[in-house]
Parts: sequence; C-alpha cells; structure tokens
Amino acid sequence: MAERHLEIEQKYDARADFVLPELGGLPGAATAGEPETFTLHATYFDTADLRLAAHGITLRRRRGGSDSGWHLKMPAGPDSKQELRAPLGRPGAVPARLAALVAAYTRGEPLRPVATLETRRTVVRLFGGGGALRAEVADDLVTGQDVRDAADAPAQRWREIEVELGDGTPELLKAAGKRLRKAGARRTKASSKLGRLLGDAIVPSDAARARAACKARLVAAIDNGKGPATTGDAVMAYLAAQVGTVTEGDPKARLGEDDAVHRMRVAVRRIRSTLKAYRPVLEDERTEPLGPELKWLAAVLGEVRDLEVLRMRFQERLGGTTPPWLDDLARQERTAYKRLNASLKEPRYFALLNELDRLIAEPPLASAAGRKARKELPELVTRSWDRMARAYASIALAEDAEVARHETRKAAKRARYAAELAMPVLGVAAKRVAKDAKRIQEVLGGYQDGVIAMEHLKAAAARARNTSEAFDLGLLYGWERCEAETARDRLSVTWSQTLGPSF
Repeated sequence: MAERHLEIEQKYDARADFVLPELGGLPGAATAGEPETFTLHATYFDTADLRLAAHGITLRRRRGGSDSGWHLKMPAGPDSKQELRAPLGRPGAVPARLAALVAAYTRGEPLRPVATLETRRTVVRLFGGGGALRAEVADDLVTGQDVRDAADAPAQRWREIEVELGDGTPELLKAAGKRLRKAGARRTKASSKLGRLLGDAIVPSDAARARAACKARLVAAIDNGKGPATTGDAVMAYLAAQVGTVTEGDPKARLGEDDAVHRMRVAVRRIRSTLKAYRPVLEDERTEPLGPELKWLAAVLGEVRDLEVLRMRFQERLGGTTPPWLDDLARQERTAYKRLNASLKEPRYFALLNELDRLIAEPPLASAAGRKARKELPELVTRSWDRMARAYASIALAEDAEVARHETRKAAKRARYAAELAMPVLGVAAKRVAKDAKRIQEVLGGYQDGVIAMEHLKAAAARARNTSEAFDLGLLYGWERCEAETARDRLSVTWSQTLGPSF
C-alpha cells in the first residue's frame, strides 16, 4: 500500500540575488531552525503526450533528502495535492500501485521518463510550541531538462521558494507568503516544477477541452445573452460534468477514500439515466451501446458500495462493538474492493472511458438538440415524472409489489436526474421537481436498505457461532424490519405531498 500525505503548499519565483527573509515570529511558528541543504535528483514519468501533466498530476522517482522514493501527486484543492509515496525500487519500473492510480488517464499508454530535475535545496523549518513542526520553507535552485526526445533539450535553470505546511494553519501559510513577497518573491504561475519546465508542451486533453466547452456554451447562453440555450447545450453540459466526475473519481475509488465509490457510481447512473430520459436529443446509434457498459460499471461499483453501506449501518446500530459476523462483512467488502480494482484495469473499462470522452467531444446530437431549452426541457422532465407516477400507481395492482416498488425507485431516480439537468435553465421549477423525486427515491431507498439488511442478517444468523450471537442478530433483524415497514408505509404520505411538474 502506498503511503499517503496531503501536501499543502505555495510556490514563489525568486531572482538569483533574492535573500530569504527572517522567518521567525510568524503566526503559530515562533522559531525558525538552522538552514539545511540537500541535493535532490528526480526523474519525472508521463505518457508521450503528457496526459498526467495535462491534469495537474506528477509522477517522479527522486533520490536525496529525507523522502527518497516514488512520489505521485494529484490535485486535491486550492494549494493542496494528495501525495502518495512508494519505495525507490528499480529506476525505470513505476510501482504498480501508483501506475494503477493514474490508469484512468494513461489508459494503457506506457509511462516513460519525460524530464529530469536536479535541485539544490536549502530548508528552513518553522517550529511552534513544544518543537512541533509547523511548516517548511524550501529555497530551491533548480536545473531541469526535457528528455522526451532523443536529442535532449538544453537545460533550464531557475530559483523558486516553496512553503509547505506541517501542522500549521492557513494563517501561517498566508503570513509566510506575505513576508516572502515583501522581500521580492512572486507567486509562481506554474503548479509544479515539471509544469514550469515543459510549459507550452503541456496542453489540456481533447476530452478536458470538450468538457470545459460544454459548460461554457451553456453558461454563455444563460448568463451572457449570447442567444437562447438549446436543449443540446443543457444535456451536453450535464453529461460533461458527470463524465468528469467519473474520471476524477477513479483514483479516489481505487484508494477507498470516504464516499468515493458512491460518488463515482452516482455519476455513472446519472449518465445512463440521461441517455434514457433524453433520447430525443441524442442519436441512438451512438448512445445505445453505452447502456450495457455503464450498467456493468455501475454493478462493479455497486458491489463495493452496498457492502460499505451495510457495514456502516450495522456499526452505527451496534454502537462501536464489532462481533465476528461484522468482521466477516468487512472481509467481504475488502474482497469486493480487490475485484473493483481488477475491473478498473480491464480494457473494457478503458474503452468505456474513451467512448464517454468521445460522446462529449463529438456529441451525437439529434434534431431535438437544436430546439430552445426553455421550451423543450419542461416536456422531457414531465415525461420522466409521468413515468414515475405510472410506476407508483402500479404498486397497488402489482402481483409482486416488491418488484413494483423497485421499478418505482428507479423511475424516481430518473425523474430526479432529468430535473437536475434542467435546473440551470428552468431554475426553481426544476429544482422543486428534483426535490420531490428525491423524496420518493429516499423513502423507497430506506425500505430497500432495510430489506437488504434483513436478508444479510438472516444469512448471518444461519452461520451464528453461538446462541448469544444468534439472539443479537435476531434483535437487529427486528429493528431493520420495523424501519423497513415504517418507510414502506410512509410512501403514500410522501407521494401525497409532492406537487409534480408545473412549468
């Protein structure tokens, strides 16, 4: 398992004659240690077309200093990156764990050396009370070389200052930056040394540009008066956002970060639902083949998510105790994560990501896509709501009410997502429809979660190790049954409180 670390830092350009100012007495960091100097040698790896760098990701093997090894850095927010580390190993062999975490970007393309950096680093550590490390200020003299071509490019040299937080506060980061700027340093525009070295060679991918263009077209049409938004604008902006969530969520899901699998799974469901609810807007020839592949990916993610929900549900019920049968469930979850990671290495998965990118870059728009969104979207949202209403009405007449409830829940999700898509154009009216559909979905979801929990508890009881464990499982079963029936009985009341579309 790779070591993880959240890196929060700011970078500054500095002239050759820049003098590092006195850094003691900053907020929470009363003292500054003596300067220490290291020489760092780093080789950066990427695909031939710099796919990682285009997404702000860096992968390097570095020797020297206190953290020699492989470092993978991925954006995690303003001034912050998630850093994952692995031992040095062999020079040209990227650790499999790190390579897997960027597979959604590389998609089978080999990782190879693209640049080397040699850094003469002088570090000043800032300490708080009790000797706690609040931050490090690194004064770097950098020599970098682009090694992508056989004839290596000439070396580039520059100086930069990095301020990285330890357990210090954002106020410390801000104050250190202010002192550096007063001494003559300036915030750098590059997010990394590699970005500075390769510069214009790093360009956004076609998929990233297409996603940004979809959003920009809709925003311009709505906010800037550049013509009315079309239905195609609204649909493609929504799909582009969901495709971005899938790609960006991939590494987090592989790492098992909190709620990451859930967010990725919901994005997949939203894409699949949109392709169904907005069929008049998109050509079937391109969208229909995506349906089975999206369903497959949702199921792969769903196995992990369902076990995760069960485990957290039972942990809450038990108030912190962990009986053996709950350990069994945790082991099942870990096994499901292994299957998930294996599935996310398959060519089938990369082919799906490629097709989703193509869907955004080359939209298969049908005739309805060119119609005014304010006129067309109400009809399409209402159509999804009516489908949900028919499913709900069928529950009372169905031979198998369980199946009818399940179909109603799926229809509620589709109605919700259809309304969410329309919200940027239709505003409050669509937001209310989405909220009503979500309420129906959640009531039915509460019932379904209880049923699934009951089934698991029943199976666990059949394997009970003793009468005490069987008794506890029986109590939990009764609890889940009560909550499931309460949710089921609340459905009609919740439905009566919904208003339905009124565009």
